[in-house]
Parts: sequence; structure tokens; C-alpha cells
Amino acid sequence: MQSYRLGRIIANTLVYIVLIGFAFLMLFPFIYMFSTSFKYQKDTFRYPPRLIPMQGITTLIEGFEEPLPLYYVEYNGEERQFALAESGVKIGVYAEPDNLEATYERPLTQVKPTGGVTNQATAMVNGTEEKLFDVEVDGQVIAMVKVGQTALGKFVDPQDPSVSVLQNVRLSQPVEEPASRPENYSEVTQLQGLDRSLTNTALVTILVVIGQLVTSVLGGYALARLRFPGRDQIFVIYLGTIMIPFVVLITPLYQLMVMIGWVDKLAALIMPWIFTAYGTFLMRQFFVSYPKEIEESALIDGASRLQILVRILLPASVPALAALATFTFLYAWNSFFWPLVIINTGNRANHVLTLSLSILRGRASDNANLVMAGAAIAILPPMIIYILAQRFFVESATSSGVKG
Repeated sequence: MQSYRLGRIIANTLVYIVLIGFAFLMLFPFIYMFSTSFKYQKDTFRYPPRLIPMQGITTLIEGFEEPLPLYYVEYNGEERQFALAESGVKIGVYAEPDNLEATYERPLTQVKPTGGVTNQATAMVNGTEEKLFDVEVDGQVIAMVKVGQTALGKFVDPQDPSVSVLQNVRLSQPVEEPASRPENYSEVTQLQGLDRSLTNTALVTILVVIGQLVTSVLGGYALARLRFPGRDQIFVIYLGTIMIPFVVLITPLYQLMVMIGWVDKLAALIMPWIFTAYGTFLMRQFFVSYPKEIEESALIDGASRLQILVRILLPASVPALAALATFTFLYAWNSFFWPLVIINTGNRANHVLTLSLSILRGRASDNANLVMAGAAIAILPPMIIYILAQRFFVESATSSGVKG
């Protein structure tokens, strides 16, 4: 018995570990997006990438007007923190003519031509005549040839600026500490006017959600409870419109907006989408599953159809309404293609978030932190709505069947 319980505990633990691992893989892009939205610009291009936003530490050294960044450098066999005083110092790589494998790096300003500029000495190296330079090595001046050139950074000791080290800046590890930059959100808002786009998106989404709920409830109730000639045929035809691809509707819908005069206006993002065959079908199936006896009792008591709908059916259909509202919210909030067609990209006053983010991707292509901040602004509201309303999906699926 104990071995059975132990086996069950181990099996459940393994299942949870696997599920947590898959959950982390699914959530990792969102986690990385939010962490990048708080990073500094330089930190976004770090390789390998990291989740925690970091900022380089600077220090103020006497003799320098601005604070200098700190880096880890090797000095006298130990790793110490030095400040980058100058970058791009031109360094020559020198070697003796008869031993090219042993090289020495010296700043070009510290090396002089052997014999002077006018009478510079030369030596034969691999059949080629090369100029000689006086290079100091351990207190001795040795004539060497120049075999290469590079650029290094000059790092100085913060405690004693006279102590300096030459080292490759790109390969040096900066001294950093965890730091966030919430100003990215205000900057991206000012850069692309996301505050206006956010307001427009919220307005369009709310009106589309309300419109679809009203039309779906009324249409679903009529098709479920009212008897009239051709009801079932109308429902089948109306339901068949779901199978029409959206790309087929773009041209006639755009021509209709031109005739009405709604091109480049927010009304074109609202009015065509307040009617939905899917929502009508969903509410119709829910109303069909509701017991008719309760409705008949209400009719006998003198209640009107509208009163029955508002006071009896709607309170009982909260799961279906919440599921429809959530689906509609997600669709309207993330809609991109139709706003791109109907709203001019130059009309920033009527932009929605998807359009602004598309333009932001080009304007701030070298500022990944700003792009991620804009994406976070766009994704947070639907994510919160989905998390809060996901339980209604299950309730709607279990409480409404496909009955007819």
C-alpha cells in the first residue's frame, strides 16, 4: 500500500514538472517581452540575452568631466574594476624581423621610426622589404616591423588615474547592476502617440462588444423562441455566412464605406462588426437549451417577450454572454488588416494600437526596448481579460449544447 502511494506521488510529481516546463516554454516569450520593455537600449543588444534588466555602473574620476563606465580588466594577474577613459586607441602590433610569432602591442604614439622619418631603416621579411620601428621592451629599444594594427580601449584605475591598461572594449565585461527603465513606456507613448491609439482601440472595442452582445441576444432569442415563416431557413443562411472568407468581403465592404463616407473614420471600424453570425448562433443555442416551461409560465403571468428576455433569460445566460464578450473583445482589440485598409496611415488621430505598433516597428527599429514596451501596452488588456474570463468558456461549453 505504501509503495503504491509512493508511486502515485512520484508519478504526480513528474506530471507537474512536465506541465510546469511546458507552461514556462509557453510563457517565456511574454516574460522576455515584459523584461525587455524595462531595459536600457544598450542592454537589449547583449549576447547572450538575459531576462533581468541591467545597467552599467559609472564613476566620476578627477580630471574627467563626465562619469566613466566601469569594466572588469586584468591587472597584475587579478581582475579589477577600471574605468574606460578612452576608446578607439590605435594600437600597432610589432614583431622582430626574425621572430614574427612573438608580438608586442604598443600605441602608435609611443613608437618612432628607426633612424628617423626621412631615413627610416628597413628589413627583409619573407622576401618583402618592411619598415622598422623602435619598440621599447623591458627597458630596451628593439627594432621591429609592424605586422598589424588594432584599436583598444584605455582603462584607468579609479583610485589612481595614472595607472592604465589597454584592453579590447568589445570583449570586456562591464560592471553592471540590476536596473529598470520604466521611462520606456512614456517615451513610446510620446513617440507614436500610443495614448490616443489606446483610447481609440478601447472605444472601438467597447462599442463592438456592446453592439455584438445586443444584436446576438436579440437575433438569438428571435431564432430560438419566436415562430415565424422561414425561421429555420433564415438561420441556416445566416449561419452559412460564417464560411465566407474575410478577404472576399474586403472589396465590397470598402466600396460600401466609400459610398457612406466612412473611409478614414472610426465608424468604419465599429458599424460593420456589430453583427456576427457566430454570436447569434451561440446565443440561439443557449436559449434553445433553456426550459420552455419557465417562459410559458412567465407569459401566462402577463410578462412580455422583452421582460422574459431581460429578467429571466439574460441572468441565466451569463456564461454564454461572457464567452461571447471575451471572444469579441480579443478580436476587436487585435484587429489589424481591416484598420490597415480603411484608416490612412497618415491619420494618426484615428489610429488603433495595431496600426501604431506597425509604424513603431519601423520608426524604432533600433530601439527594441521601445518596441517591446509598445507591444506590452497592446497585449496587457486582452491578457488580463482572458485570464479573468477563461472560466466562462468552460461554463458556456458545458451549459449550451448543439440542440435544435
